[in-house]
Amino acid sequence: MKVFILIILIALPNIVLAENFTSYFSGNTNDAIVSPSGGVCLMGGATEDDSAMRWFLKRANGGDILVLRASGADGYNNYFYSELGVQVNSVETIVFHNRQASYDEYILRKIDQAEAIWFAGGDQWKYVSYWRGTPLDSAINRAIAIRNIAIGGTSAGMAILGNFYFTAQNGTVTSQIALANPFNNLVTIDSTAFIKNKFLINTITDSHFDNPNRKGRLVAFMARIFSDYGVFAKAIACDEYTAVCIDTNGIARVFGNYPKYDDNAYFIQSNCELLERSPENCTVATPLTWYRQAMALKAYQIKGDSLGSNYFDLNNWQNASGGKYYDWSVQQGVFAEKEGLPINCSPNSTEFLSNKIDFELFPNPTNENLIIKYVNNQFENLNVFLFDQLGQITRFNFEKSNSSIVLSLNGISNGIYYLVIMNGNYVVYKQKILKF
Repeated sequence: MKVFILIILIALPNIVLAENFTSYFSGNTNDAIVSPSGGVCLMGGATEDDSAMRWFLKRANGGDILVLRASGADGYNNYFYSELGVQVNSVETIVFHNRQASYDEYILRKIDQAEAIWFAGGDQWKYVSYWRGTPLDSAINRAIAIRNIAIGGTSAGMAILGNFYFTAQNGTVTSQIALANPFNNLVTIDSTAFIKNKFLINTITDSHFDNPNRKGRLVAFMARIFSDYGVFAKAIACDEYTAVCIDTNGIARVFGNYPKYDDNAYFIQSNCELLERSPENCTVATPLTWYRQAMALKAYQIKGDSLGSNYFDLNNWQNASGGKYYDWSVQQGVFAEKEGLPINCSPNSTEFLSNKIDFELFPNPTNENLIIKYVNNQFENLNVFLFDQLGQITRFNFEKSNSSIVLSLNGISNGIYYLVIMNGNYVVYKQKILKF
């Protein structure tokens, strides 16, 4: 056995064979001393999008690229080093054979020297069980936080990059199974600290999203996160051959081959415009219901092109270009979607979210009462809410007739407030008011 290994090392000097890992190296063996530009690249699986990969490699600023995986071989080496036309110092792929490799000084040193780290596809449970809670994930997070390295991944490598993540500990799961019982033992959602990035806080990621069996399971994942952690998580999902590349300003650009192919990315969040936005029923052995009048979640779908022309702003999860909003919901385990209106979560917005009701508000500023008149009197479910600048609901009294609402602001402290009027679960009017 020793002779066999020696022959391999002589014939293929760029391969390092070790008990716990195998390394494949291309390029300059001297460490490049450069400053990376940071960022995150989320790839939806199948063949990588070349434009997104160029974006990723450029974030290394000519430095060293490290590919981490738990299966496969050196498929990325030539692709990253010589085929995309982006100059880098080196590309090294390390294939992990077990958890012990995550303690190896050679690998930890390579992480400390890398300007960009790419997580290949495969089995995300291997990544979680091999890497989480070891010196390796600590070294990666240190490199992100201190040296601003770029990170990215495809398929399973994308799945591990959110603050919340589907571990696949017991295998994969379909929408049918997850929606029929969000507590099925295949629905393994975790938030134990792993790979950290500030733009993916309270976010879960999913790939291969052009598989129509993925949308429902992602909603089930988000419902479980609320049930288990009390968090309205957000989600980013990519079709195969499609990527979301996030710069350090929090702007996510979508790369793909549209219009030649229908390549999409999705940005999903619970509907902040609803006062009651939690799942109606997320319990053990029961089909999920997260309906909220068929608008429980808002999904922004963006076509990805070769220039990354269209974007989504992860700073506020509202500003975006080139996409279309859809309302997602689940009723008795059945997923549904329909085209929806743009989301508006800003309490100080004066934008009308529906033109079905015309309002007239006066006086504003006011020191006592506020009168709101509306034209259409067929709406019987109007409700009024007043928020302070911290977003907390303020107690107040109001009287409603067929055509007007009178708010009494006696006893309320002077200051700026935000008036929100809802018709059922729909926000139909928002306005900033001043009490003096």
